[in-house]
Amino acid sequence: MLDTKAFGNELQRLGFSFYSGVPCSFLKNLINYAINECEYVAAANEGDAVAIASGAWLAGKKSVVLMQNSGLTNAVSPLVSLSYPFRIPVLGFVTLRGEPGTPDEPQHELMGQITTQMLDLMQVKWQFLSCDLKKARQQLSQANQWIAGNRPFFFVVKKGTFADEPLKKQTPPLQRNRIKKKKNAGFKDQIPCRHEALPVISAWKKSNTVLIATTGKTGRELYEIEDAPNHLYMVGSMGCSSSLGLGMALTRKDLKITVIDGDGSLLMRMGSLATNGYYSPRNMLHILLDNHAHDSTGGQSTVSHHTDFVEIAASCGYTKSIYIHSLKELQAALREWRQSGGLTFLYMKISKGSRKQLGRPKIKPYEVKERLKTFINNHSLD
Repeated sequence: MLDTKAFGNELQRLGFSFYSGVPCSFLKNLINYAINECEYVAAANEGDAVAIASGAWLAGKKSVVLMQNSGLTNAVSPLVSLSYPFRIPVLGFVTLRGEPGTPDEPQHELMGQITTQMLDLMQVKWQFLSCDLKKARQQLSQANQWIAGNRPFFFVVKKGTFADEPLKKQTPPLQRNRIKKKKNAGFKDQIPCRHEALPVISAWKKSNTVLIATTGKTGRELYEIEDAPNHLYMVGSMGCSSSLGLGMALTRKDLKITVIDGDGSLLMRMGSLATNGYYSPRNMLHILLDNHAHDSTGGQSTVSHHTDFVEIAASCGYTKSIYIHSLKELQAALREWRQSGGLTFLYMKISKGSRKQLGRPKIKPYEVKERLKTFINNHSLD
């Protein structure tokens, strides 16, 4: 067995101090070490964990993701459509439940056969983690070199790899006073088009703001309105935009992280709202533009028509959750957030449709990433 503390300390020596993941019994001792000694963000699912870790890496921290191999299937989308096109490296530990020849639960049988094949198909470099500490340190050195080349690296972990590491007592965050402003019956929804709402959001940002636009036409329209070094246009990993923002916000508390989301995207990974609310970074603003449609794929209806996102966000722990009726209210809410901060959710209905002959960003995703990292690095910590 590996001495978990010694192994974890070696990870810290190499600069890996930020973890996100979903528990597995095979990894419980490494997870306990991460909770005890480092910064650990408990994700609602493994795909969110990859996005959270990616956001932390963008903001300057070398990050680790932890998951069971069944959860690797949940992480496929961000690994192939976030990590790969943006060239964002994460160090992963995935367990080998259902290892052929080893008794395990029936739900792990197939996954145990295909775990390493999936990593190969996703072009993720991987190794079986050695139980010998000297060899494991050498493996970490190799993985670190791979990470330095902006490529993810995963260790496949077998049962009994890590020695016991007791979990210290965890204290949940204090309950915060929440402000919830729901739809005002005396106000009529303006329902502007997305192309009218985005300039309002873009115009108020200051030099310490990072603007993340969800995948699809939101990012494409923002790019046409204004392209800037502090923008990130998601091109895939649907539903992961606020998780990416969470990782960035927790890592760089001096920056203002603003996420522009869509109803189809948020519905896909609504568990992220609970994670965001639990960790509640004061420097994160989450804006939902809801047109009840998958606009980028032909305008098919989503199921958001009767979903009370304002109530859900408030219930998940957002400090402020506000229904926005008009562009004027949106401007006022943005000004207020810049002054007072706090994890804030703004909900606004918009109309379906987009500009005709809408183009796509001419800058490649990894170029957007490099430009954003330069922007962040040029803004020193307070």
